Amino acid sequence: MNSSDDDPQREGHRPERPDQPSMGSARRFSATEVTGAWDRLLWGDPSSLPPWQRPLRLPLRLLYALGRDIASGMLTLQATSLVYTTLLSLVPLLAVSFSVLKGLGVHNQLEPMLMQALHPLGAGAQEVAQQLISYVDNTNVRVLGAVGLAVLLYSVLSLISKIEQVFNLTWRIDRPRPIAERFSRYLSVLLVGPVLLFSALAVSASLRSNTLVQHLVAIEPLGFLMHTAEQLVPFLLITLAFTFVYSFVPNTRVRYGPAILGALVAGLLWVSAGELFADFMAGSTRYAAIYSSLAIPILFMMWVYFAWLIVLVGANIAFYLQYPEYLASRERDMRLSNRLRERVALDLMQRVVRDHFAGTEGATEDELAHAVGLPLANVRKAIQILQNAGFLVTTATSPPRLVPAQAAERLLVRDLLCLVRRFGEDPVVTPETDPDAAIAAIEQRLHEAMEQSLGDMSLKELALREER
Repeated sequence: MNSSDDDPQREGHRPERPDQPSMGSARRFSATEVTGAWDRLLWGDPSSLPPWQRPLRLPLRLLYALGRDIASGMLTLQATSLVYTTLLSLVPLLAVSFSVLKGLGVHNQLEPMLMQALHPLGAGAQEVAQQLISYVDNTNVRVLGAVGLAVLLYSVLSLISKIEQVFNLTWRIDRPRPIAERFSRYLSVLLVGPVLLFSALAVSASLRSNTLVQHLVAIEPLGFLMHTAEQLVPFLLITLAFTFVYSFVPNTRVRYGPAILGALVAGLLWVSAGELFADFMAGSTRYAAIYSSLAIPILFMMWVYFAWLIVLVGANIAFYLQYPEYLASRERDMRLSNRLRERVALDLMQRVVRDHFAGTEGATEDELAHAVGLPLANVRKAIQILQNAGFLVTTATSPPRLVPAQAAERLLVRDLLCLVRRFGEDPVVTPETDPDAAIAAIEQRLHEAMEQSLGDMSLKELALREER
C-alpha cells in the first residue's frame, strides 16, 4: 500500500516550505506592495530610486495628474460646457468665416474644410456639413439688420470668450484680459484664422497638382515619401492649430516648447480618436434604429465633446510641462502650511532684494516660482500679500518684474513674519473671539521671543548675507 514514491522524506522529494517559493514559480505581489512601490516611485525620495527609474517620475506624474483631473470631473465638466456653447455659436462662427473667405473669393472651400473636420462622423459627415452650409447660406446680413448682426457677432465672441475662460482655469489664472485687448484678439482670430487655415490647405493642394511634384512621385522611393508626407498633412495642420490656440488664448505667456509638445499629443489623440470614432460610426446602425433622424445630431454632439476633451488634455499637458512644480503634489492645487508660507515670503523677498542690489532688472512671477520650486498659484498669492503690505511693487515693463517697494533697510524681517502670520484675519475682532488670558500670554511670549531673536534685522541684511 505504502509506495516509496509516496514517501515525502525520501531523497528527491523534500517538502516545500510555505515561505519559500519553488524554483520557476513567480513571486506574487500583494496590492499593498504594489501601492507602496508606486508611491515611492512618484512621491518618494529620488535618491533612493534606481537610476533607471528616476527619468520615469515626470511622465508618470504627468499621467497621474491627467487621470486625476479627468476622474475628478474637472476636464469633463469643462468639455461639456464648451459643447453647449459650441452648438449655440457654430452657425454664427461659420457665417463669419464664410464672409471672410467670400471676401477672398474662396468661399466654396468652406464645405471641404467642414468635411475634413467632420471626417470621424463617417457617412454622416456629408449630411451634417450640408445642413450647416444651408444654415450659413440662409444667414442674410441685410435681413438681420444692425441688431441681428450684433447678436451674430456676440454669439461668435462669446464662444471665444468661453474658450479663454476655460484655458485660464487650466493655467490657474484669475485675471481676465482687459475688454479692449480681448476684443482685438478675438477679431484677430476670426479674421486671420480662416485665412491661415485655407492657405495651408491651398498650399497642400497646389503641391499635389504641381507637374514637378507629380514627376517626382513617379520615382521611388520619393513616391512613398511624398505619399507618407501627404498622409501627415492633416496631423501637422491640427498640431499647428493647437499650438496657435495654446499659445494665443490663455492670458499668460506660454512658452513654445510646452505648447508644441501639448499640441503634438493632442494631435495624435485627435487623429487616433477620429479613426476610432469613424469605426464606431460604421457600426452604429442600431443607434439609427433607436433614435431615427436624431442619431446623426446625437453622434455629432458626442464627437464635439470628445474633440473638446482632447483639446483640454493637450492644454493641461502644456501647462504641466511649463510648470512642473504642480506635479510635485498629489492634489491639483497645493496648500501650504503656515511654516511654508513664512519660508516662501522670506525666500521671495530675499531673492528680490538680492537682485536689486546686484543691479539686475528683477525677476518675474514665473521666474520666482521656478526658483522657489512651488506652484505659481502659491507664489502669486504670497506676492499679492507682500504687494498689499508695501513690501513689493511691479514694474511697468513687459513682462512686469518685481522690485522692493521701498528701501530694503527699512523693511524688517520680523514685520514680514508678523504680516504672514496675520494673513487672512478679520480686521474686526469681536469680544467673543478674544483669547483666554493664558493663551494671550503664550502669544505675547512668542512675539517677544521673535523680536529678541531677530531684533532690527532688515531684509537687506538677510539678502546680503553669504549663502550657506
